[in-house]
Amino acid sequence: MSANLEWILNDTYTRKINRSLNFFWIGFGTYAVVYTIASAFSIESNSVLQVLQLISMLLFIPAAIDLIQFKIESFYLRIVFILYFAWMLFAIYKGFSSNLTLVKFDLIDSNFGIFLYLVPIALLFPKNLAFYKKIFDVIVILCIIYIVLDILFIKTLLNRDYSNLISQATLESFSKNLSFPVGFLLLTYSYHSKKRRTFAIGIFLLMLLLAVFRARRGLISMCILVALFSYLLYLLSTKRKIIIIFFSAIVLFFMVTYISQAVSSKKNNLFSFLAERGTEDTRTPVEDCFSDDMKQKDWLIGRGINAEYFCPIVDEDGDIHGYRQAIETGYLQVILNGGFISIGLMLLISLPAIICGIFFSKNMLSKAAAMWILVWLLSLYPANVATFTLNYILVWISIAICYSKFIRNMPDVFLKEYFQHKPSETTLQLLSDR
Repeated sequence: MSANLEWILNDTYTRKINRSLNFFWIGFGTYAVVYTIASAFSIESNSVLQVLQLISMLLFIPAAIDLIQFKIESFYLRIVFILYFAWMLFAIYKGFSSNLTLVKFDLIDSNFGIFLYLVPIALLFPKNLAFYKKIFDVIVILCIIYIVLDILFIKTLLNRDYSNLISQATLESFSKNLSFPVGFLLLTYSYHSKKRRTFAIGIFLLMLLLAVFRARRGLISMCILVALFSYLLYLLSTKRKIIIIFFSAIVLFFMVTYISQAVSSKKNNLFSFLAERGTEDTRTPVEDCFSDDMKQKDWLIGRGINAEYFCPIVDEDGDIHGYRQAIETGYLQVILNGGFISIGLMLLISLPAIICGIFFSKNMLSKAAAMWILVWLLSLYPANVATFTLNYILVWISIAICYSKFIRNMPDVFLKEYFQHKPSETTLQLLSDR
């Protein structure tokens, strides 16, 4: 058996890191769930929740350090990644404050805190099939928690007051922190059992329907991207392309017809708010404020962690808040914190990964990884997706997959056998001979 294959499959190695993997995912999962509930209901100051997040940090931080393997095959990736990660550390340093309130905020906040700058470390996690298999299980567990929370807070999610900010925040928090990674299961559908595929499709449709109901256009566009790329990967792998395309065209025609009629009808409960919002522009005024406040230096290097820009907003109580930390346009958020240098370095890493994964691979895992990176890049316009979530962690794990020649060249028949059950001796021997 080749050295690379032993590294990918070595059961002894897997047992050694299994405890660290479990601690990392349990800690991260707890952190994500607690933050999801806290942010959705604006109870971040709850001391019990903060203690839970602190405990979760004590689990996933040491585990993440233990999982780091300083092995990057590509010399190009090694250089650019070091530059990018150094720039992330600079962004932390540039905007860091010793104020205890801000320090606490940086630790417990997934959207703007310190951990989102450290997510690229996931590139250094072991490129081991057991690791990827565990990720699939983690996605399923988070989706189960998503269902439970949906049931518990169904009245909030289906609140008919479309201006209700708590309902809106609940939907987006539940989706982006818990359920959206199910898209990765759809992209890698060929490696999963029928039960898991059905489960993934159900979760995805539920998330999409709720997004349509609340007219969350950014989340809808992200879901459409995942659905489109999953469909393309399915076409790429199936032998019945003409039949699939024919029936897909028929289904698409009826769907477009129905949705067009539903959107134009104000009586349709599902699409009424989406029709009402239509092409309403809620971002241009904020983006104009952003552009007016940013100086040339800020555009280039950003303002670091805890960065703000001047954008006066009048709240319901009549109070005027002059500065904002968030901007809904994702790539502008990246620029605010790390400047064009941050985006440029990220593109230098991600674009070659996408090309390698799509055009220079022999399996669906690599192609799915490339598609996930592409979904993330395209989502930088409608949403802020550079956050400490499983979605973003998967981006860096996907980059590691796409840069690995050995993983890209693994035959699909082997990966299907491995992820669904242990591969046969014949398959192992054929792979070893390669």
